[in-house]
Amino acid sequence: MLEPGDYQAIQIEKHDDGVVLATLNRPDRLNAMGGSMMVEYSRLPQDFDSDPDSKVLLLTGAGRAFCAGGDFSPEPGFKNPEYLNGMRLSRMIVDNMLDCEKPVISAVNGYALGLGATVALLSDVVIAGRSAVFGDTHVRMGMSAGDGGQLMWTMLIGAARAKYYMMTGERFGAEEAERMGLVGFVVEDEELLDRALELARRLAAGPQYAIMASKVPINKWLKFASNLIMPLSLSMEEVSITHPDHAEAVQAFQQKRDPVFGKS
Repeated sequence: MLEPGDYQAIQIEKHDDGVVLATLNRPDRLNAMGGSMMVEYSRLPQDFDSDPDSKVLLLTGAGRAFCAGGDFSPEPGFKNPEYLNGMRLSRMIVDNMLDCEKPVISAVNGYALGLGATVALLSDVVIAGRSAVFGDTHVRMGMSAGDGGQLMWTMLIGAARAKYYMMTGERFGAEEAERMGLVGFVVEDEELLDRALELARRLAAGPQYAIMASKVPINKWLKFASNLIMPLSLSMEEVSITHPDHAEAVQAFQQKRDPVFGKS
């Protein structure tokens, strides 16, 4: 069951028509995924899917970002040792989104980077505001994009483009994302939530079994690929975190300078 009181880092609004609006709510951190938010998001698709009153999940972000990526900095008051392993949580996020049988829509406002881009792209329909910015920036921190980016970008835009964006960490706007097929639709920023809610209500009023049966077989294909890719991609990301390049990237970020890779 989906109980709004069980969520703090994600604001949950259950509407009478069956639409659930879930807002990533750490605007001071650009809604970066870490600590309690990551734990909450890893179980959100299951809670939503098992709730008989909920028909469509609509995801968005508070403030000027959808989600700026992963945030593994210490969070005061967060002491749940069972979920401290970010790689395990990343796998749960991917699996639970792909296993969700009810429709999920992302309304992407502002930055959708790294894990934040993956969260958006795992949705069934992605609607982006015109000023949205996409990218998988793991490589800029000396890390590999093991937490779902290598899966979803490849499936949506093909291997050649996916490898380019994974290897460069290049960012781009909503119109380019639409042109490549990374997102479904681009709308004006001020219309984003209204347009996404319009689609959510349309789906909530539609034939629920037929809608479910339209997405589940496609997600099974994605899940098949996930089972092949994710164990290797996550294990390689874990190794990349121990590499000197990652330590240099973190130090350069803290010192507000460009990193110099390959020093060790």
